[in-house]
Amino acid sequence: MAEIRAQRRLAAILAADVVGFSRLMEHDEAGTLAALKARRRDVLVPLVAQYHGRVVKVMGDGVLVEFGSAVDAVQCAVELQKGFTGANESVAEAYRIVLRIGINLGDVIVEGSDLYGDGVNVAARLEGLAEPGGIYVSATVHDHVTGKLTLAFDDLGEHALKNIAKPVQVYRAGTGGTGKHAVQPVHQLPDKPSIAVLPFVNMSGDPEQEYFSDGITEDIITDLSKVSGLSVVARNTVFTFKGKAVLIEEVAKKLNVAYVLEGSVRKAGGRVRITAQLINGLGGDHTWAERYDRTLDDIFKLQDEISKTIVDVLKVKLLPEELETITNRSTDNPEAYETLLMGRSFLNRGVETKFIKTAQRLFARAVEIDPNYARAYAALADCEWLLLTCNDPDASFEAVLSNSSRALELEPGLADAHASRGGALFVNGRYAEAEVEFERALELDASSSDTYFAYGRNCFIQGQYEKAAGLYQRAVSLSPDDYRVWTNLGMVNVSLGRSDDAKEAARQGVLRVEKEVKAHPDNATALCYGAAMLAEIGEIERALSWASRGEMFAGDNIPVQYNLGCFYAKLGKTEQAIDCLERQLTASHAYLVLRVPWMRQDSDLDSLRAHPRYIALVNRMVAQITATGARISAGHEGVKH
Repeated sequence: MAEIRAQRRLAAILAADVVGFSRLMEHDEAGTLAALKARRRDVLVPLVAQYHGRVVKVMGDGVLVEFGSAVDAVQCAVELQKGFTGANESVAEAYRIVLRIGINLGDVIVEGSDLYGDGVNVAARLEGLAEPGGIYVSATVHDHVTGKLTLAFDDLGEHALKNIAKPVQVYRAGTGGTGKHAVQPVHQLPDKPSIAVLPFVNMSGDPEQEYFSDGITEDIITDLSKVSGLSVVARNTVFTFKGKAVLIEEVAKKLNVAYVLEGSVRKAGGRVRITAQLINGLGGDHTWAERYDRTLDDIFKLQDEISKTIVDVLKVKLLPEELETITNRSTDNPEAYETLLMGRSFLNRGVETKFIKTAQRLFARAVEIDPNYARAYAALADCEWLLLTCNDPDASFEAVLSNSSRALELEPGLADAHASRGGALFVNGRYAEAEVEFERALELDASSSDTYFAYGRNCFIQGQYEKAAGLYQRAVSLSPDDYRVWTNLGMVNVSLGRSDDAKEAARQGVLRVEKEVKAHPDNATALCYGAAMLAEIGEIERALSWASRGEMFAGDNIPVQYNLGCFYAKLGKTEQAIDCLERQLTASHAYLVLRVPWMRQDSDLDSLRAHPRYIALVNRMVAQITATGARISAGHEGVKH
């Protein structure tokens, strides 16, 4: 009998589905189905025909389309997103139908009118990765359309896709999208002048001077953010471009700004040279450029001059109080300032204890150099409260409160001081007072993702889930590459019963963890967070692999053991989860004081709440806190007498 061979062909496959479809159906089943049917009739079908495609099949809220050309597939995807955006304009946000799209060019198996094989599967997996309103394409698609379409693409790196043997290089098409995480089109610029400050290039010839050029960039961003007449892209967002060769027009389009500031810093001995140029993002022409050669003693005047010149060039009115905050540097000592920048560079590397401790030593040195340096005291308080959350035995409630109080005493109008005070009060369980400080910090500087994140934690620990979700969402928009924020956003959405939003946050978080563990394979914290998020989206085998790696690198790291316990609880592995959680009993008193109220809110632990071992564990933790607290109080009384 002759062998029957499967019919194959090369095809561009577009997979799309509706974001949050089950939530939409819960809101209004009949209305959602009617709206979806209308979108298919009025938008999808005409566009597929226009770009020579074929609808292979419709699956509930999803659709699979075949094209003979990758160019046609991508063009159709872009127009689909535009069409759905237009149709959503008159619809309340809660009822909008938003697509995510994945496109792959590959070999497919033909069976009647249907298609199968990895060519189809990769497209479906890419669609699952994409953010609301986004279009993700494989490298084969990217390579075929480059130079043929006027689209910008973001390289998201290699991703291991479920049931696909080899990792796939993924690109995001800069379409303008329709979702809250999608890239906005250039024509929708903010009402006021908008600017992105790209990381200044270190031209010193010494990689160890990187902290200085980064610090100059951060402070210019901070200065400009204080000007109410300007819209300024946050630090964490622009630093994703660090070290990359970029086209200014593409950066402006992606960040939705009219202007881009770029520059370089050369520091040698006691002198510094800074070049800066302000570029029109729409045409690429230079609006202003200058080179400054100064001594380090003039560094503060130089930063003031750059910031004020940009404000003048953009014809923005600078209020007297804004001018005062821009020119207030907290210190006039260049050595103290440079030491602070060095410490900040370590704190920006991550929340691992070794980085925080190094930063802490440098901030303490800055205070020694200038005992009245408010920003250095605020930074010391930040280190102290971060170390408390990391179970560092040397961290203390007294130190964090003392340093944050000193920062505010020296400079009551400093956003950093109010944010650090908020963190200090949070770790001390004084949540209402912390809220006041976080609110004031955001009034003074609304561009700090760290403040939104810390404020979100302060709300979450009190069970204020809706408010926490809003704060985490704002933190994500300012710092989209921070996997910790995506983790907490997903967790609070679980607490709110928003399953689709929780899964979306998990998908986005996994993408960020993949980048982190590629750069730092031994980051146990990232691996455990990633494992929990993989479990949330149903990739259990991969989740277990990540958890195993995280456990291997964790050692006796108590916070990581807690996260492992949460992961196993999500999987229903009760005994394994409680084994990990019981290791909290060896933690410091300060850590336990923080951990117990958090455990009461953590949705990952909901499956354990009625288990006798878990109840006994919580009771032991509370008893331990009470006993240690009594000993500490008795010790204080003894000192008084």
